[in-house]
Amino acid sequence: MNLKPLKGQHHVSAITANAKRNYEFYTKTLGLRLVKKTVNQDDTSVYHLFYADERGNPGTDLTFFEIPNAGNTYHGTNSISATSLRVPTDDSLTYWKNRFAELGVDHDEISNATGRATLAFRDFEGQRLILVSDQNNKGVAGGHPWDKSPVPAEHAVRGLGPVLLTVGQLEATTNILTQVMGFREKGTYNEGDQQVFVYETGEGGTGAEIHLQERADLPVERPGRGSVHHVAFRVENEEELKRWAELLKELRIPNSGFVERYYFRSVYFREPNGILFELATDGPGFEGDEPFESLGEKLSLPPYFEDRREAIEARLKPLDTKE
Repeated sequence: MNLKPLKGQHHVSAITANAKRNYEFYTKTLGLRLVKKTVNQDDTSVYHLFYADERGNPGTDLTFFEIPNAGNTYHGTNSISATSLRVPTDDSLTYWKNRFAELGVDHDEISNATGRATLAFRDFEGQRLILVSDQNNKGVAGGHPWDKSPVPAEHAVRGLGPVLLTVGQLEATTNILTQVMGFREKGTYNEGDQQVFVYETGEGGTGAEIHLQERADLPVERPGRGSVHHVAFRVENEEELKRWAELLKELRIPNSGFVERYYFRSVYFREPNGILFELATDGPGFEGDEPFESLGEKLSLPPYFEDRREAIEARLKPLDTKE
C-alpha cells in the first residue's frame, strides 16, 4: 500500500495527579498556552488539558490526563521515557537554565550528547522532559509562540522534539518503526554507557525523530503521575488515516480502528513492547468550538457530549484557566 510518510510528532499525552499545579507549571513556568480544556473522551470524569503553541498547531501539543489518585511512577523499560520540547537556539538553553534555577525547577546541565544542545529537567511530578536547541535544525518547522506567554518569544518553546522510547527488545520496535511506519535510521549516540538509535520520518529534524534504546536489564515501567501515556504521529488527513487503518488490519496488527476525537481523528495500536502509538490527523484543530482569542478558557466538549455537560461538569473539580 502506497502511503505518504508520517509527518512527525503530533502530540504526546502524559499523566498528572494535579490539574491546577499542572496548569500553573506548563503555562507560567514553561510559557505554553492552554489551547483546550476538555475531558478524556474514554473517561469523561477526567480532565484532558492540551498545552501548545498559540493555536495548537499539530506537532506542538503536550497533553495531560488528570488522574487524582495516580500513584508514583516506577521507571523502567517498555516506556516513553523522555519527551523533548524545541527551543530556538543554544542561547535559549542558557536562558532556561537560569530560569529553572530561579524558579526551583529540577534540572541537569546543558549537554551535547545527542549532537544537539539539550537541557534535561523534571516537572513537579518528575515528568521527564528535555529542551532541545533548533539552532542547527533542518526539517519539520516548529510552531508559533503565543504573544501573551510569560517567556520571551526568542526563547519560547516551539513544539515537540524527539521522543525517547526505552524497550526490552530493540529489534521488534525497530521493525515496526522502519518496516511498517516508514521511519528511516538516521544514526546513533551514546547517553552515558547506553547506545541510542535515532529514527526519522517525513522532513526529518527535531520534530520528526524517535530515539530508541534497549534496556533489557530494567523491569517494565509501572506508570503513574509523571509518566507518559502515549505518543501520536501526524497524518495528513482523514482519508490517509483510513488507509493506515487498512494497512494495520492487513498486517494483522491489533488496533482501535478509526476513532473520532473531534479535534482530530485517530487510530491507536501498540508496538511489540507494549508502548501505545496513535496516528492522528492534522485537523480539524481546536478552533471549531472556541475562538482563537479565548482558547482553553472554558470547558470544551465535543458535540456528542454536550447533552451530558451538566453531569460531566459536576464530576470535575473546578479549574480556573482564565488567568
